[in-house]
Amino acid sequence: MLVNSAGSALFPPALLMLDDGVCFEGQAVGACTETTGEAVFTTGMCGYQETLTDPSYYGQIVVFTAAHIGNYGATPKDDEAPAPQRQKFGAAGAVFHDLFTLAEHAPFPHWRAGNSLNAELAKAGITGICNIDTRALTLHLRTHGSRNGIISALDLDRASLLRRARALPSMAGLDLAQKVSCRQMYAFEPKAGDTLPGGAKKPGQKIFNVAVLDYGAKRSIMLHLLRHNLQPTVWPAETPAEDILATRPNGVMLTNGPGDPAPCAYAIAATRKLLGKLPLFGICLGHQLLGLAAGGKTTKLHFGHHGMNHPVKDLDSGRVLITSQNHGFCVDPDTLPPNARATHWNLNDNTLEGLALTDAPAFSVQFHPEAAPGTWDAYGLFGKFRQLIEDF
Repeated sequence: MLVNSAGSALFPPALLMLDDGVCFEGQAVGACTETTGEAVFTTGMCGYQETLTDPSYYGQIVVFTAAHIGNYGATPKDDEAPAPQRQKFGAAGAVFHDLFTLAEHAPFPHWRAGNSLNAELAKAGITGICNIDTRALTLHLRTHGSRNGIISALDLDRASLLRRARALPSMAGLDLAQKVSCRQMYAFEPKAGDTLPGGAKKPGQKIFNVAVLDYGAKRSIMLHLLRHNLQPTVWPAETPAEDILATRPNGVMLTNGPGDPAPCAYAIAATRKLLGKLPLFGICLGHQLLGLAAGGKTTKLHFGHHGMNHPVKDLDSGRVLITSQNHGFCVDPDTLPPNARATHWNLNDNTLEGLALTDAPAFSVQFHPEAAPGTWDAYGLFGKFRQLIEDF
């Protein structure tokens, strides 16, 4: 029970109801109202703010397997949803075992924090639940797959919650990229105090322009592009290929994003028309879209990959990368045409993690090379993209 110094309850009781009838009792945090989404677990022990602000988590309730979350507070510098963005936090809700709530008002007792995570959740209108057995919940999702669910501090009637949870739409078949994309084209500029990942730009290096198709783009992807003197211009998800080509960019980035890639017919069509015209790099949903544009198919994973400790083998170098991941769908390698070759392989479950086309300057990875949060093992892929542009 979370209490204040007077011994009174700090947050109201809440329930997490899954669509298979499994229910957890806890206390509401954040907005302390109600939220719905697909419950998925993430294995990261830190980087909670980057996780919750990642637009790829739109429509999902994120279960943190790490027992203690919020201990270093929150800062605007760690937000991953780039401006202009319609909502600050990408996730629909959050589930914690223990949420640090001893300091609910600024100044937060951490040198880098501007506020508590709980206060930031409340400001963003995101409802979470804490003081539940996240280990039991994670094992349930691991065994039975990702489930739709409701977190509620407003309706504690279990029969009502179960009925409503079962009426929620499946993530399969949902096009969510349009919901988190920017509304109009803009030139990305870093915020004051931003540092470029991996070090400073190379002085005197030629600057190339990159068209970034925003399906839920993370700010760190743009910072990595800037680090390699690739200037991002961000375009709405539904932008036709003709509009992109008319601006004569030097390359195209297909970004990460939420939902099922298969219904994104506009993005698949645009990718097909861009192939061979410009160097192309896809990340996460962008990887899946490249696979679909090449003629392959995608499938939904049982519980997805979410976290920052997933081993992936680079088939070209033989190295094993420890990667950051966040996806519920994957490209079926058996459906790819002969001109698409596998470049990366997941060592946990033998799923495809990267591909390259042999007849066009295009490659993609399922994991997140920008590593926000995560390890730096795959930073070099942005340099590879720059080299592809230089050689084109």
